Amino acid sequence: MPVAIHAAQKALSSVFSNKFAFSIPAYQRPYAWTKDQATELLTDLLSFLGDGSEAVTDANPYFLGSIVLIKSEDASEADVVDGQQRLTTLTILLSVLRSLANSESASEITDYIYQKGRKLEGKENRYRLKLRSRDEDFFRHYIQDENKLDELLKLDTSQLTDSQRNIQLNANYFLQELKLRSHHELDRFCYYLMTCCFLVVVSTPDIDSAYRIFSILNARGLNLSLSDFLKSEVIGKIDQSQQDKYTRIWETEEEDLGRDKFQELFAHIRMIDRKAKPRKTALKEFSEDILPEIEPQKFIDEILKPYSDALEIINTANYQSDKDAEKINSLFKWLNQIDNFDWVPPAILYFSKNRQTPSKLKQFFTELERLASGLLILRADINDRIGRYAKVLDAIEKDVDLYAFDSPLQLTPQEINRIIKTLDGDVYLIKRIRQYVLLRLDSALSEGEASYDYSVITVEHVLPQNPSTGSKWLQWFPNDEERLKYVHRIGNLALLSRNKNAEAQNYDFDKKKEKYFVSKKGICPFVLTTQVLQQSEWTPAVIEQRQEDCLESLRKIWRL
Repeated sequence: MPVAIHAAQKALSSVFSNKFAFSIPAYQRPYAWTKDQATELLTDLLSFLGDGSEAVTDANPYFLGSIVLIKSEDASEADVVDGQQRLTTLTILLSVLRSLANSESASEITDYIYQKGRKLEGKENRYRLKLRSRDEDFFRHYIQDENKLDELLKLDTSQLTDSQRNIQLNANYFLQELKLRSHHELDRFCYYLMTCCFLVVVSTPDIDSAYRIFSILNARGLNLSLSDFLKSEVIGKIDQSQQDKYTRIWETEEEDLGRDKFQELFAHIRMIDRKAKPRKTALKEFSEDILPEIEPQKFIDEILKPYSDALEIINTANYQSDKDAEKINSLFKWLNQIDNFDWVPPAILYFSKNRQTPSKLKQFFTELERLASGLLILRADINDRIGRYAKVLDAIEKDVDLYAFDSPLQLTPQEINRIIKTLDGDVYLIKRIRQYVLLRLDSALSEGEASYDYSVITVEHVLPQNPSTGSKWLQWFPNDEERLKYVHRIGNLALLSRNKNAEAQNYDFDKKKEKYFVSKKGICPFVLTTQVLQQSEWTPAVIEQRQEDCLESLRKIWRL
């Protein structure tokens, strides 16, 4: 008997209603959206809403994608197979809006977060979203219940799990962005959010069907159909005698790049052309703003093909030249380890213009890796990154001096000072940057000869975070304050090509070197860790000197 599958587009007012009681199953990963994703969501919503000059009902609707549920047709209970991150983030946003709204609006917003119980009928509050058991009580107390946001923001982040920290950081981000808006502006935004923002809700009572739907949506979802639609639109406008030729070019580029990367290419083409975050759907921007400005053959010959070729070479670090190829490919490899892809559009544009001049490529990509690394270390948000790279794109197109002091490709003195301060601080605690910085440092110390093709690379403390009572560590660092001063800094960190071992982390120094910092074959693949092995003791003076040496090396790498 076939399994019933239902799919319907629903406004958020219907999603966060008595029709659904969402639960995140235990097998799902924890809440993982960071400030980057939260920033992108809120920025998009505010952008689509507009500046207030038009009625909310006239604003462009906003599509939030699809969610996949295991749900019976006649029940509200629903296990979330796909959509946890969006539902959780939207609930955090509603909680922040409630905290800022007037009492009447706040009461209405509460109805979207939970269905109020009836004490006299013995009915408890019924929460619209129930997280995994580990975070359920935390989320309910600080986000879903009223008047708890201030408590949440005061919590010590070091005592929170990763998912709880993300909840706290995203709540704080939404609060800072929205707190200066008037009650009228907040009511207008809530009205837009609940009535003009939509999810496609796909539900089936069978888990196998749910995962099959999930796989199909992720493999051939709405985003992946963009290139297919554009192919039809572009090639359909070419003279029939040339259509076969250009169809072969298009399909060859897609095959060479791979379907997913080819799909990403259109986001990069859009950024190169528009130099700003999207204000419409990608399809509308191409159909209304980009494609009408260029003949279809030219779009394929001068944009699609050269940009696709550039992206393939950058992604695979496979530039071929008699001069500087090794250095250029090394820079591609480092750029590909940056935790975002906002640097890719300027990389594509510059490469496609200067492919035959390796000396120019070497100079440009040295500076682009410096900028991308700097923005990573500064933890620049998506808006700052896109704004900066838009200026770089503009400078490339206008052929201005990219290496002048005031070029957007160059770090400013203020940025350099902040980067140095960050690198001289508790780098280990900044999970986003610590491995990249240490690998970049290790590569420089090895003069580029090190190879990092390991399935696992971890960052380890030399001086442990929690040394055992009676250990040698406490003789060298008897003072808690002094130990905390050093423990998370670069001078006290090493790289391992193995998983962490909680017991071995606290070994005394000599045993830790012998049993933990080398492989079973007695080999250490990292220069940074070899430096540790050469020390006979690990005192504050040793860490201070190593910190100074490492910082100086990083200054040289990025010309700080």
